[in-house]
Amino acid sequence: MRELSVVEVRVSGSEMPPVVVLREQDGGRLLPIWMSAQGAAAIVSATEDPDPSRPGLHDLVNDLIASLGASVTEVRIVAYDEGQFYAELLVGESALAARPSDAIALAMRMGCPIRCSEDVLDVAGVQDLPEVAEAEPGAQDEVEKFREFLDSVNPDDF
Repeated sequence: MRELSVVEVRVSGSEMPPVVVLREQDGGRLLPIWMSAQGAAAIVSATEDPDPSRPGLHDLVNDLIASLGASVTEVRIVAYDEGQFYAELLVGESALAARPSDAIALAMRMGCPIRCSEDVLDVAGVQDLPEVAEAEPGAQDEVEKFREFLDSVNPDDF
């Protein structure tokens, strides 16, 4: 498993689904995950201070797990099949299936690591072009093409 961090949540308008971009911590790959607007909103809201008097769903799940004397120790992106990502929450010794958007939002809210299987990164990961731009003169155009690609690509294209 490789540790990832959230780089950005990109919303390009009503015609394109939002994409969350994760970066491999000790490597040069990005993992773009397209999701619903609600999933992207949950991830963005996980970066904001919670309202204890009106907890959001992910805050409530966190509080519920804590009230049972447990915690989510890590989130795992475990599989990728036909454009669909699969995730798990590790709670104690149990791995619970979760949508990637919910798992990432919980990880951000709880401060636990996000990890991804090497197989998923090999299939769905892309090389982080900004690092290429630093290493190769004139590669900035490639970085801009990649950004345009992220703005224009649709998950159905895969």
